[in-house]
Amino acid sequence: MRFSHFLGTMILLVGLCGTASSSQARDTDHYQALKQFSQVLDLIEKNYVQEVDRTDLIHGAIEGMLNSIDPHSTYIDLDKFKMMQEEFQGEFGGIGIQIGVRDKRLTVIAPIEDTPADKAGLRAGDIILEINGASALDISLEDAVSKIRGPKGEAVELTILHKESQAPEKVSIVRGTIPLVSVKFKELEPGYVHLRLTDFKANTTDDMHGKLREYSAKQELKGIVLDLRNNPGGLLNQAISVTDTFLRDGLIVYTQGRDPKSRKDEMASRQSTDVTCPVVVLINSGSASASEIVAGALQDRKRAILIGERTFGKGSVQTIMPLSDGSAVKLTIALYYTPNGRSIQAEGIDPDVELPFTLAAEDAAELRDFREANLSKHLDNPNGDAVLDPGALDAKEALAKDNQLRIGLSMVKSLPRFMQLTN
Repeated sequence: MRFSHFLGTMILLVGLCGTASSSQARDTDHYQALKQFSQVLDLIEKNYVQEVDRTDLIHGAIEGMLNSIDPHSTYIDLDKFKMMQEEFQGEFGGIGIQIGVRDKRLTVIAPIEDTPADKAGLRAGDIILEINGASALDISLEDAVSKIRGPKGEAVELTILHKESQAPEKVSIVRGTIPLVSVKFKELEPGYVHLRLTDFKANTTDDMHGKLREYSAKQELKGIVLDLRNNPGGLLNQAISVTDTFLRDGLIVYTQGRDPKSRKDEMASRQSTDVTCPVVVLINSGSASASEIVAGALQDRKRAILIGERTFGKGSVQTIMPLSDGSAVKLTIALYYTPNGRSIQAEGIDPDVELPFTLAAEDAAELRDFREANLSKHLDNPNGDAVLDPGALDAKEALAKDNQLRIGLSMVKSLPRFMQLTN
């Protein structure tokens, strides 16, 4: 008994000493790192060839620290923070492109339909080399957006390298007012509609419900082709509420942070806005983030058939944390998982029916501006082909030129019959 008690006491003391020593070592490491930072800051202020502002140096250090973690964590100054709020809530002056940073290169994810960028011929996969003559190499996403945006009527000059080009070209684009319209709705045949979500803004779900309600008041809704192609994502809560429209209960998505106890489940609930008709979802390599949540949930819950190509593979969750001076930090805090526990980070969602987009030979030259980025789970491995944006076409033209939409309509019309065959 005495030996046992002594041994237990000794183990406890060793554990306490080890904990204290480990804690002291961490404190020492933190102090040394802060000391080194202070020394570098002092050296710059005293010896740099020009006088520099300490606040700018601190902000630059914060930005560099966050950018070193992952491509999506970053520092957002006051002006950029206001700009982000405008993007999700109202209108803004710009050219109308979704962009991302890939391998330190500023890349066009997709032009927004009927905007100056779209009309100027910018295409998914284009690399932006310069903005108004300044190099875009190593630029942060927020810096790039702030430089490209500006007052309506003023021009911005971009140096662009198209995917299939050998030499860059300069493109001057006059900024316009970019409307935040994220829901496009079109009847393909009586009872069957093409519902296209271009991204997920604060009003996306409400707009979608409104269009579905308006149509259902005049015509029985028999099937929906939900088009998430080239949808780069947006607000997580909108992805959840959009998905909830097609589910009556059960898991939609869950997020998991570093702490095992941080898991958060998002569940569907029965609502008056629920849609019960057959659904087919169109996806491609430009479908990212929030659009992958919708596609993954509907696929796992066997609520929809996915047609097209593998999605982009952005499965991380960022949150905006305001700072005391009005700026903010955007920080990756979790990964999200589909109902079956799949993480799509760097993997993407595979369609149920693999169907690359194809253009008729006679239409290829005419529709050159509608080409899509050859993106896949890693941007280094292209996977995809030209993708037509059917938003500017009427239903007949869209179906004639868009093989994925055409097959989607055929599939959604056949789903009730397939369900009878499996019962």
